[in-house]
Amino acid sequence: MMTKRIFSALLAAALSLSLLAGCGSTSGSTASSAADGPQRYSTVFYDVFDTVTQVIAYCDSEEEFTAQMDALHADLVEYNQLYDIYNDYDGVTNIKTINDNAGIAPVTVDDKILGMLELAQTMYDTTCGKLNIALGSVLNIWHNYREAALADDNDSNNQLPTQEELDAAAQHCDIANLIIDEDAKTVYLADPAMSLDVGSVGKGYAVEQAAQVAEARGLTSALISVGGNLRAIGTKPDGSQWVGGVENPWNSSEVYTTGSSTVAAVKMSDLSLVTSGDYQRYYVVDGVRYHHLIDPATLWPAAYFDGVSVLAPDSGVADCLTTGLFCLPLEEGRQLVESLDGVEALWCTTDGEVVTSSGWSEHTN
Repeated sequence: MMTKRIFSALLAAALSLSLLAGCGSTSGSTASSAADGPQRYSTVFYDVFDTVTQVIAYCDSEEEFTAQMDALHADLVEYNQLYDIYNDYDGVTNIKTINDNAGIAPVTVDDKILGMLELAQTMYDTTCGKLNIALGSVLNIWHNYREAALADDNDSNNQLPTQEELDAAAQHCDIANLIIDEDAKTVYLADPAMSLDVGSVGKGYAVEQAAQVAEARGLTSALISVGGNLRAIGTKPDGSQWVGGVENPWNSSEVYTTGSSTVAAVKMSDLSLVTSGDYQRYYVVDGVRYHHLIDPATLWPAAYFDGVSVLAPDSGVADCLTTGLFCLPLEEGRQLVESLDGVEALWCTTDGEVVTSSGWSEHTN
């Protein structure tokens, strides 16, 4: 079943993080051997952003680690509810609320929503429209076909949307109809048939904001992974950097194997590493894989790459860029990356080649 495949891939990412970071436990909170100074602890939780979250951190005591993780978890739960497009929550005004009020009335929202949407608007321009959170009406069509396939064990019953229904939905994807009033703290969708889908930015933005707040609470050394979105806080106590891995898109499997899980490992300190790929969320029709990364130009799954990874100081920016770069031809994507300060990228092409930006190697030595 597809749900098993997705969860297994996410669990593999968590296990890969454990090995790369040198952590020996993936459940509960476990400390390294007794020694002077901060000790290493780790924990895993499964209830935010439909994925596996793992945190490895150095703290002076288990009590400090537990307090930090309780607060971090609460922050991520809040962001998860705010950015949800499918579910309502008591007392919470979220992205679904905005979508439900399209063409009806502006919705007063939390600053955590405003900040995320404003970043998405900026990254729409940066990626020449390839990152478009207003593509919700099109993405919802693909989501429904994929969910129908997941619910049916017989792949021969899987179907594709028609170009006509995709084209009709695309008439309602103009990001100019996303009206944000910063002073009033409201969001309004001027097109009654449009909807927002923030899957390309929400998790990355949440990880970044939660990491910054954790730092403000005193967390100085940690590696956070939310479904493979990595965010490093500081360095390890000995001054060495954290290490993050780029999953191998050509050898992803329901069974995790240490020898084939990554195509690259990068050293990280106060950096984020985010990957988008065609191998974790997809369904199959007539032997062809149709993944979830939709090119706004064609309204079909982008066909340039099998995986794209971005290394950047900000996890929200990195999340947006992985989607944008996945939908851009290689040379256009390279030009974009080279124009951005502090950003590096790795592309896994459909013919099995690994291509990196000019400064990527500085993080691998």
